[in-house]
Amino acid sequence: MSPTIVRLTELASRWNVALERELPAAVRLRRELHAAPCLSGREHPAKERLVEALRDHIPIESIADAGGVGRMGPADGPAIAVRAELDALPVTELTGAPFAAANGAMHACGHDVHQAALTALLRAAHGLDLPLGLVALLQPREESYPSGALDVVDAGVLERFGIAHVIGAHVHPGVRKGAVAAGGGFINAAADEIDIRVQGRGGHAAYPHQATDTVVAIANIAIAIPEVIRRTVTPLRPAIISIGTLTAGEGAANVLPGQARILATMRTTDPADRQPLFDAVRVMAQRTAEAYGARAEVTRIEGEPALINDPALAAGADDWLARLGVDGAEPMRSLGADDFSYFCDAVPSLMLFVGVETPGQHPQPALHHPSFLPGDESVGAVARALMAGYLAAAERVLGIEHHRSDLAALENAPFDA
Repeated sequence: MSPTIVRLTELASRWNVALERELPAAVRLRRELHAAPCLSGREHPAKERLVEALRDHIPIESIADAGGVGRMGPADGPAIAVRAELDALPVTELTGAPFAAANGAMHACGHDVHQAALTALLRAAHGLDLPLGLVALLQPREESYPSGALDVVDAGVLERFGIAHVIGAHVHPGVRKGAVAAGGGFINAAADEIDIRVQGRGGHAAYPHQATDTVVAIANIAIAIPEVIRRTVTPLRPAIISIGTLTAGEGAANVLPGQARILATMRTTDPADRQPLFDAVRVMAQRTAEAYGARAEVTRIEGEPALINDPALAAGADDWLARLGVDGAEPMRSLGADDFSYFCDAVPSLMLFVGVETPGQHPQPALHHPSFLPGDESVGAVARALMAGYLAAAERVLGIEHHRSDLAALENAPFDA
């Protein structure tokens, strides 16, 4: 058996025990953070609270305005980063919890859990013999633009701290409670917006031959969009364009409006489909508008790229999750988006999804719902997911080939509880 595998196994055992000691305080911190959510771009209080909790364990410096970064373990050489998002959503909380927020914002996406889990993981790692640097990424603006993750990458943080891989973990009610889903390849979609503005000549509804009916033009463009997808992207790769806004006119029944607009979201799962699909929509919209005597201006507002998990990191994390006593789950793939994808574009990285439930709720509320409130046990589950990701990344950086024979031998050496 590889000596390095033995060393990592011993590290995991000690780290896991230390984490158990940190969890009660981390649960209290989670509730405190949940009660005081900070909207995107205003996360300074959340960051400062985490800096305070980590003051004696890891130095944190400011990045991306409201974010923070710090490194522990070996000061030189490669490092593995673990990320937690700092922002909340503009949602009025309806959980009824004694620690519910009352400021018109809410951690309806579980970022309070992520923050507390990251804090517990780092505190538990303090004093351990880490083989590689462990970097904390306290990231602002995951829920809005400009992307906090993109700002971190563009600022050169990954290079400056020697970050070889980034690990993230996100709670999700679509995964079995307590289980963790890894999975290599496509995980989340690229998310762009398409803005279609149709311009024509307004007029009286009784005299349509003297005007340009932009309503008919925009309606036909909307109806044609699904056909554009079908004829552009292979059905073996998921892609969708959903119209969120369609406007024309100002409320009058007898006025033909001179302009109309579609605002849609475009989700693609393969980078090769992103530009061709937009180009196909643009050509269709322009020619359809021309057919009705109008003109169309079509703009793409670029969002996050597709989130592509590194397959080797995903396989390694699955192995370490099993060693940590955590159940695995099928990969969690969706057309949702997360700006963690910018880290995946920069270095091979891994996003894991941690199964959670909101106690007493049937059916279970989804992410971003005002009643979404994972149980306190989710803090430990997220922390262990991040730990498994670090161990898998350490294997890769150290050049270890993870052999099944090694894993079988380790089955006879269970972790201490």
